[in-house]
Formats: sequence, C-alpha cells, structure tokens
Amino acid sequence: MAAVAGANARHNFLALGLDYACFLIGWSFASQTTILPAFATHLGAPNVVIGAIPAVLMLGWFLPSLFVAHYTETLPRKLPFVLRYTVWERLPFPALAALAIVLAEPAPRLALGVFLALLLVASGVGGALMPAWMDIMGRTIPVELRGRFFGAANLLASVGGLVGSAGTAYILVTFPAPRSYGLCFLAASIFLALSYVALASVREPTAAAPSVPMPLRVYLRGMPALLRRDRNLAWFIAARGFAVVGAMATGFYTVYALRAFGAPEWRVGLFTMLFLGGQTVGNLVLGWLADRAGHRLVIALGIAALMVGNLGALTAPSVEAFGPVFVLVGIHLAAIHVSARTIVLEFAPDERARPTYLGLANTALGPLSAGAPLAAGLLADRVGFPAVFATAAVFGLVGLALLLARVREPRTPRAGRAAAASA
Repeated sequence: MAAVAGANARHNFLALGLDYACFLIGWSFASQTTILPAFATHLGAPNVVIGAIPAVLMLGWFLPSLFVAHYTETLPRKLPFVLRYTVWERLPFPALAALAIVLAEPAPRLALGVFLALLLVASGVGGALMPAWMDIMGRTIPVELRGRFFGAANLLASVGGLVGSAGTAYILVTFPAPRSYGLCFLAASIFLALSYVALASVREPTAAAPSVPMPLRVYLRGMPALLRRDRNLAWFIAARGFAVVGAMATGFYTVYALRAFGAPEWRVGLFTMLFLGGQTVGNLVLGWLADRAGHRLVIALGIAALMVGNLGALTAPSVEAFGPVFVLVGIHLAAIHVSARTIVLEFAPDERARPTYLGLANTALGPLSAGAPLAAGLLADRVGFPAVFATAAVFGLVGLALLLARVREPRTPRAGRAAAASA
C-alpha cells in the first residue's frame, strides 16, 4: 500500500504540476498587464474601463470562493466537480478568439461588453473552484512536498511564459489587429485545454468523511464565530490584507521609471528580464525553504522583499537603480504563489474544513485585491507616484509586523496549542 501511495504521489505531483503550469502559460497569452488592456484599447475602451480590467479579474478570482466552499465540503471527491465546471473557466478563451476575429471590427462596442463579461466568467468560475482544487492538491501532494510542488510548477510556468511572450510578440508583429489578438486567445485556449487533460489524469483519493450539507445562510453566519475561535487564521487574514494593499504599486513601477527618468522603451524588456529572474530564483529557493521551515517564513520574506522594493522605487536616483526593484517584485510574487494559499491548508484543523478555510481566506481578501490597484491609480493621479510607493511600503510594513508578531507557524506544536486554547 505504501508503494502504491508513493506512486500515486509522484503521478499526482506531475499531473497537477502540468495542470497548474499549463494554466499559467495559457493566461500568459492573455496577460492582464499587456494583451487584455491592449485589446480593450483597440476596441475603443476608455481609461476607466482599461483600469477596471484587473479589478474585474481579482473580484472573480477571490470573491466567490466562500460561497461555493460549503458545497465543496460535502463532496467525497472534488475532482469530478472541478472537471465538470472548469470547462466554463476555459471556454471564454476560444470565445474571445472568435470575438476578436469576427465581432471586433464590425461591432467594437458590443465586443467590448462581451469581452468584459467573458473575463468575469473565466475568473469567477476559477475563484469558485479554487477551494476544491486546493483541497485536491492538499490530499494528493504530501505536506513536505507542497512547497517544492508550487516552486517547480511556477518555475515551469515562468519559463513557458517567457517563451509565450516571445510568441505573443511574433503574433502581434506578424498579423494585423484584431486578428492578432484572436490568435493570442487561441494559443491561450490550447494551453488551457492541455491543462484540463493533465487535471483529468489526477488520481484523487476519496475524502474520509464529507461534511453534512447545510443552507448557505446558516453556513455564512458561522464565519465570524470561526474567526473568533481560530485567532491564528484571523490574524493571518489581517496580515495578508495589509500585504495586499502593500502590493498596490507594482503595476506602476514601469510607468514611473519611464516617465521620471525619460528612459527608452527598451528598458521595459530589461525590467521584464529582471522580474522573471527574481521570480525564477524565488521559485527555486522558496519552495525548498517552505518545505523545511514552513510557509509563514516564505510569506514574510516575500512581504519584506516587496516592502524594500517600494522603498527602492521611492528613493531610486536613476533608472539603473530601478533594476533591483523588479527583482524584488519577482521574489515577492514567487513567495505568494508558493505559500499564500498553501499555508491555509495547514491552518485547517482537519481535512473536511479545508474548503471553508480556503474560501474564507480568499473571499475576505477579494475587495482589497480589487480595490487597492484602483485606489493606487487615483492616488497617483492626485498626489503622484512617490505617494503610492510610500503608502504601499507602510502597509507592507504593518502586514509584515502582524505576520511575525501574531501569526504562528501552523506546523509547530505551539500553533496547535494556541488553536486549541482559542477553541
């Protein structure tokens, strides 16, 4: 039986890793920082709509999780549920390809409305399925391998995304818009289909004892009591909330560096390389570190890297000095991908509670994740970019202080005693 379990763990490590990596590579062909805003601009979208694209995606990815988690907990196996509904997470991409090729030229206003609706469907279904997918990962990947799992999968996705960005550049140069955007969305569809195939091959064990179904209203009323009972989780969500606001400036580093120092456009390519370099090193090192020292330390290092990056952006005397800022942002993103959701699996007192813990942590951060970039844009327009960097650094510092002072590593006996005492 141990040999079978070991074989299944190796198989699932590969299958889920390919699922996750192909999924991220697919999204690289529809990047929220490049392709999606550019396509919206081609459709004639005003600045407010372009600025709302990240907010729409963040709301979809974060907000619905808790409202589906109560149903997810009642399922003895989560994989059939995910496979059934993740189709709707992926179908928007071939629909976007058809929209760009067929509808964008004759009816750009209609195409813009459909475009935003499809993004909301893709991200919303993804957010609803997140607790179930993470629970599958938690029951198929041993706890001592989860850091390296996300580190390796994110590393593969980073390399694939780099190749994908070169392919995207070739498509945009070779084919006229909006056909070029349609081909990018078609490439995204292919990788998302490969992701689905990999996910379907996962060997999921049956849950020991699913939760008893309850009405959603009753379930949601129990969330404040859960946070009062598990203070470690409550402090973690608070720390992550401050850290999320501390990340609000990341979308403005390039713009500020180009405007403030009159840097040439080729610097953007260098910034991208430095960002990917930081992310690659972060994935290699932090996944290993998480498995040995816990995910709390990795998240703390990620927040610290971002806080130093904000201070670096605030005080940089030249465009050359901006290089380390992008390296630090890459390290921060690697830390979040490796540990921010993975640690929540360990906060849960048992397997049955994992979807609720994941859903609550996700949904609680949804409004902040969507609102922080919008607030940063308004602050930049009214006061200037340095104020954004300073504000982000302060929020990051508070988040780091809360994480270190109030959150206990859930693997340690001390954390277990604290959770028991708070019950």
